[in-house]
Amino acid sequence: MKKEIFVVGAVIWEDEKVLCAQRGPEKSLPYLWEFPGGKIEKNEAPQEALKREIREEMHCEVEVGEQLEHTVYEYDFGIVHLTTFHCRLLNGTPVLTEHNEIKWLFPHELNTLEWAPADVPAVEALRKIRN
Repeated sequence: MKKEIFVVGAVIWEDEKVLCAQRGPEKSLPYLWEFPGGKIEKNEAPQEALKREIREEMHCEVEVGEQLEHTVYEYDFGIVHLTTFHCRLLNGTPVLTEHNEIKWLFPHELNTLEWAPADVPAVEALRKIRN
């Protein structure tokens, strides 16, 4: 039986654009794009996990808003349960610590990147609501 992995992703908005982050070469799914975030720790609410992960990985603070999408995707390394939330930057500028590159894109531009499969439903949802 494959490992169940529960993660959160931040759809961070600024000036009508969304923050996109490219996974580093040493990570699983190297060079694919994702919404930044990470694993939910035991006894941690998804929104708290997201705030913590963005603080740790990008050295900034976000306000977590409403849920955008929940996706379950089976990779070879496990079954990922990804919940994405709309977020707004409160403090700081995103810093590259774990990602290879970041870009700010309008929703209609998101399909120009090669996304990790679990993130694709959130990308599609964003393209529908913000065309």
